[in-house]
Amino acid sequence: MKSALLCLALALVAGCSGDDKYAAEKSATAPDNTARNARDKDGNTVTPMDQSESKADIAITAAVRKALMDDSALSTTAENIKVVTQNGKVTLRGVVATAEEKKNIAAKVKALPGVVSCDDQLEVKSY
Repeated sequence: MKSALLCLALALVAGCSGDDKYAAEKSATAPDNTARNARDKDGNTVTPMDQSESKADIAITAAVRKALMDDSALSTTAENIKVVTQNGKVTLRGVVATAEEKKNIAAKVKALPGVVSCDDQLEVKSY
């Protein structure tokens, strides 16, 4: 019994030796959004904290969010973009799957009542 446990322990240690042939690949392609986070902290970028508290702007943001969720053709990433409204100006930020999706979202937003303009800062997924 002791020898079976010893063999099992040695097998586990050998299996975790750190010789992961994929380790270099994993570290080379690891996502890093540090630059984006720094960009958002500089104060010049609209973030969800900039959302207006006016009833009209909140209603516009809710209408945009509803239009996104009601469109079953949109990717999950598109459904989760940031929507910020200030004085009727809607800012869209985040990642979408395709250029077509980006175009369709901006068109949906511009067609909504109360929207003065749409600042489309959406990025097309490149990975």
